[in-house]
Amino acid sequence: MDLQPSRVGAVDRNGQPYDRSDPAGYGTSVTKPEGYDAFWQETWDRLQDIPLEPEVRLVPLRSDDEVIVYEGFYTSWERLRIACWYCVPRRTAGQRSPTIAIMPGYVSEPSLGTGKQWARAGYACVVVAPRGKLRSNSVFNPGYPGLLTHNLTDYQTYGYRGFYCDAWRAIDLLLSRPEVDPGRIAVTGGSQGGALTIVTAAWHPAIQAACPGAPYLCGMREAIDLTHTYPYEELNDYLRLCPDRRATVLRTLDFYDGINMAPRISCPTLMNIGLADPVCPPETGYAVFAAVGAAVKELRAYPGEGHGAGGAKHAPHVQAWMRHHLQVAA
Repeated sequence: MDLQPSRVGAVDRNGQPYDRSDPAGYGTSVTKPEGYDAFWQETWDRLQDIPLEPEVRLVPLRSDDEVIVYEGFYTSWERLRIACWYCVPRRTAGQRSPTIAIMPGYVSEPSLGTGKQWARAGYACVVVAPRGKLRSNSVFNPGYPGLLTHNLTDYQTYGYRGFYCDAWRAIDLLLSRPEVDPGRIAVTGGSQGGALTIVTAAWHPAIQAACPGAPYLCGMREAIDLTHTYPYEELNDYLRLCPDRRATVLRTLDFYDGINMAPRISCPTLMNIGLADPVCPPETGYAVFAAVGAAVKELRAYPGEGHGAGGAKHAPHVQAWMRHHLQVAA
């Protein structure tokens, strides 16, 4: 029995069997819905009116000789309190550091270990835990699976509206900290973290570099036909139950699709995808990369690689990208 995630059964946008032979040329049918720009500008403007109320609490148990670890908190959309990990290198105490924001995948708890790794390399680092993650789920907790279809037929109240705001506000938390150099902040993450990297780089003016990996929430109209693995299968589950709502669902997804966000990105952007990814189809990765508005951008596509999108092979490129664009000595 084959227990590996499958890319078998893909159909093209016309419902015909698709052999996945030309992912770079597949394109996208994602469109920008009427009212899109006004909706997101209103969201951004309303968010600025909510007091951030930043707070950090030292966590001695998780700190060590190289890294000071804090649990961070801030107020976001609908005035929810959002938690995060905040890591600071001890060796730069009293100095402003280059800083990395780590955006999480579609999991319940983001990894503290990743934040500590960046801090050991000399960066301050926030590991973002948007609403619904552990420690940020006391009010909003749709679950995994669950988040992708929360209020799916109403783009005004769709769960990802607040989720995207939580990512933006994490950058505001960084800007409130004396350890952070406000002119040297970058963002990175894989899968859902790749999508949040795109969304954050597109909207937050403090971002100076971005490294999205295997981006999720991009080309969603295509993804639900090109793959039958979760999380995208949540959408297919919903549409099997409510086929009459398909047009409304697709319109909501277009409001949140990274392909519509990407043209706003102006910072240097390095993206990686796996050409055998069964979760976030490479076709959608090529489409969102083409939409990125940055003058300096690079795509690394890894043959034979799945959702890890190059993993350890790609990590040195991310590290070099951050050093160069945040002006960090090697």
